[in-house]
Amino acid sequence: MGVLNVTPDSFSDGGLYLDPQVALAQAHRMIDDGADIIDVGGESTRPGAQEVSERQEMERVVSIVEALAADGIVVSIDTSKPAVARAALAAGAEIINDVTALRDDNMLRVLAESAPGVVVMHMQGRPRTMQALPMYRDVVGEVRDSLLKAAQRAESGGLRCSQVLIDPGIGFGKTAHHNWSLLASIDIFAATGYGVLIGASRKRFLGDLLNEQDPVARDDATAAVAVASVLRGASVLRVHNVSLIRRAVTVADAIVGAE
Repeated sequence: MGVLNVTPDSFSDGGLYLDPQVALAQAHRMIDDGADIIDVGGESTRPGAQEVSERQEMERVVSIVEALAADGIVVSIDTSKPAVARAALAAGAEIINDVTALRDDNMLRVLAESAPGVVVMHMQGRPRTMQALPMYRDVVGEVRDSLLKAAQRAESGGLRCSQVLIDPGIGFGKTAHHNWSLLASIDIFAATGYGVLIGASRKRFLGDLLNEQDPVARDDATAAVAVASVLRGASVLRVHNVSLIRRAVTVADAIVGAE
């Protein structure tokens, strides 16, 4: 899953793809590099991010989704707003990537209307405050149980198990220790029967480990996480550098296939 943020303030690529033509060129580049899905987002969810209005988010994403879908590209819409999700689905998106894990009951209505694929992600709190003081007694168990409830809500809206991905929400209301614990336990999430999406690309905990402040310079660390994630049972990787991660995952897939 290639990341396409049409936002001014995303942590890694904010402001790079505000021009629709530049955004579309980047999406096609990621497809050429081996992406299977393009995840289009019009609102940053980095720690401390400010919310944007429904109207502004739609203005950023709908035309991009429409153009990509018209080219036969599988598009995911990264939004927690039901109205934005509905508009993106009407424009041709096939997947809703909801970082709030269907907290809004209206998102269930959108699922019932269109039966798209859905990603339910765990987040403690909200983007503006999620990193203030994240606390868990059992981060793996609590995140798993929360995601199972969200996945079951999606199924109650008419989706099949195979249409639902669960995402432990690396970096969303978690310390670095929480993130590493979740990554070490991907097999526990995969054992639920749902596909597992991992979105660790370029995130701060990788930079903290390697003393690397530039998000782009964390791509090698992202590749290491990608390989480990596939070996533990992840189904989808949400990444910025598709070419590098595709090559790394090809190796990981060969190891899994040999098993």
